[in-house]
Amino acid sequence: MNSRSAARGFLAFLLSLPALQGSNDYKVIYAPYNVCALRDSTVDINCTYQFPNISEINPNNVTTLWFTKGEIHIPVNLTHDADNAGRVETSCGKVVCTPSLCVGNCTVRIKDLRQNDSAEYKFRFITNYEKGKYTGVPGVMLNVTDQVKVSFPASTDTTRVNMTCNSTCNQTGGFTYTWFRNGQNVEQGIYYKGNINSEDNYSCAVEGNKHLHSPSVYAPKPPSVTPSGKIEEGSSLTLRCSSDANPAANYTWFKDHEERQSGQNYIITNITSELGSNYYCQAHNAIGRRNSTSFLIEITSSSSQTTAVAVGTIGVLLATILLLVFLWMRTKRASSTSGQGGRPDPQPLPDPEYDNVSALSNRSAPAAQRRPIEDQDDLHYASVHISHSEKQEVPPCLAASRVQSDQTEEVLYSAVNFKSHNAVPEACDRREIGETSELYSTVKKTPKGV
Repeated sequence: MNSRSAARGFLAFLLSLPALQGSNDYKVIYAPYNVCALRDSTVDINCTYQFPNISEINPNNVTTLWFTKGEIHIPVNLTHDADNAGRVETSCGKVVCTPSLCVGNCTVRIKDLRQNDSAEYKFRFITNYEKGKYTGVPGVMLNVTDQVKVSFPASTDTTRVNMTCNSTCNQTGGFTYTWFRNGQNVEQGIYYKGNINSEDNYSCAVEGNKHLHSPSVYAPKPPSVTPSGKIEEGSSLTLRCSSDANPAANYTWFKDHEERQSGQNYIITNITSELGSNYYCQAHNAIGRRNSTSFLIEITSSSSQTTAVAVGTIGVLLATILLLVFLWMRTKRASSTSGQGGRPDPQPLPDPEYDNVSALSNRSAPAAQRRPIEDQDDLHYASVHISHSEKQEVPPCLAASRVQSDQTEEVLYSAVNFKSHNAVPEACDRREIGETSELYSTVKKTPKGV
């Protein structure tokens, strides 16, 4: 039934009413009160109006208009609005009167609908009678949309995804829809009958309005996760998973392939070292699912712990250095003691000490001055001058110790100490050794001929 048929039916109803129902009431009736239309399409908005049939009103002298702007008593005629130039048309039928009422109907047609055409449309009529003016409020709500969309109705078949095409203006049908896969026309109908591949994208449009595509639907793109890397122990961390998907993706978090929780954000509080591991998130929707790249979260010690460890390490290092210095000094002292015979300095002996001794061998001394070698354990000399010739005899056992005067002018001895005859080879004459047993600090040799 169109609007004109409805108006005629309403008029017939009014004419059938008893005369006593005739009144001075003014009315505007809209049918329907809510209108939805697609962008770029054409829409008609209808109304029926009435006023009393009185002698003061001339039914053929009635002004009508539609408006969305202005006040009730000062409206802006829709056909006079520059935004609607060439797109708005109005038409009204002839007023029909009964003895008590006069009834008329009007329609406004809007072409090439735009999003900003969404508004409340009101109708006003004005008679030649001063009090014969009326505006029908509330008016008709027009909603202009381009929301042709793909939806996913629930299904008992879990092995297949159902897709339907519809618009917010027509949920139950009435339009013919065309389906597209990756931009190519594949089939028609409300339901998509082909197989759904997570690598493809899908859209639909109302037949005859192919420029009004629904947004494409597709499986999630590879998700990204922020942040990641090194996290301080004891702190808190919020991981966020993001993926481009339509319909919007849902998210699930995994740690070492074990599901942890759902949601775009994964919040971890009071982080411990046990939580350091490999993580990834999964984005999924009705068309498919995709995993993010696995990433490692490293747990580092807190700054206070690091400071404590550093202080402890420095303390241990200093203690080690001090211990090494102590051991080095002790070793040096022991080495010094060992260089002096490895024992404390010997006690002074009753034997005489000589500052200067000239010549010679003990053999040339008088017998009274000779002492057995057993009684002369140690002799100490500060300086010893030795004058001798090439023919000076040296005991055979000491031949290896002979020093040629033409090679060295000065020979330094740390110690030459024969303490006991027991250590002397038997081949040597003990008397001869006694003649040469001496402890030298410094030996100065006089070259030959001096």
